[in-house]
Amino acid sequence: MKHVIIAPAGPYMDDLYVGIKEFPTERVIILTDNETEAAAQKAKEGLEKFKVPVQIRKLPESGHVWEKTFEAIAEIKKQEKDKHLLVNVSTGSRDTRCAATSAAFVNGIRAFSIDNDIAMLLPILKFSYYKALTEKKLAILKIIKENDSTSLEELHKKTGMSLPLISYHLHGTSQSEGLKELGLIETEEKKGKVSVKLTPMARLLLKGYIENPK
Repeated sequence: MKHVIIAPAGPYMDDLYVGIKEFPTERVIILTDNETEAAAQKAKEGLEKFKVPVQIRKLPESGHVWEKTFEAIAEIKKQEKDKHLLVNVSTGSRDTRCAATSAAFVNGIRAFSIDNDIAMLLPILKFSYYKALTEKKLAILKIIKENDSTSLEELHKKTGMSLPLISYHLHGTSQSEGLKELGLIETEEKKGKVSVKLTPMARLLLKGYIENPK
């Protein structure tokens, strides 16, 4: 069984070679931006000497690195739906390594890291945001998405929920995780008023870049 290996470009491109030694590789897809394009091209030339086909996938110039990485990995999964995918999370910068690990995790793709030239598969974590989100929590996220930030009073008006119920969905309880604990919202208090905004993870979820396992 051969794999399609996805890897963010960055300062640790030599870890690509460890990955292809450990996992039979059909093709490598390198995610890159303007700053890492030269490193990606050099890695491509090196891998092709070993007859390993390489595709360089340029990320959009604008946007948060997490959002760009999630979008790319989600789209690759759709395009390569019949392939065995692996994400090498060791090749990039600190930000892209974290983004690639999380994107693999929430989209159900196996990932591996490299430590002292040894490839280690990361554990599969059984978690789905969709299972943790009720219809009311999802409705709150969609309302917040309409603006950069939303007040509790505005959520009360648009959802028809009481303020205590909105607070429950935002902050949760000891028995139920709220949107804030799930890492999907951030709150800020100014002059006695609380504003709520989405995190990058929430925006990715609403855009469909996080898999919904049915």
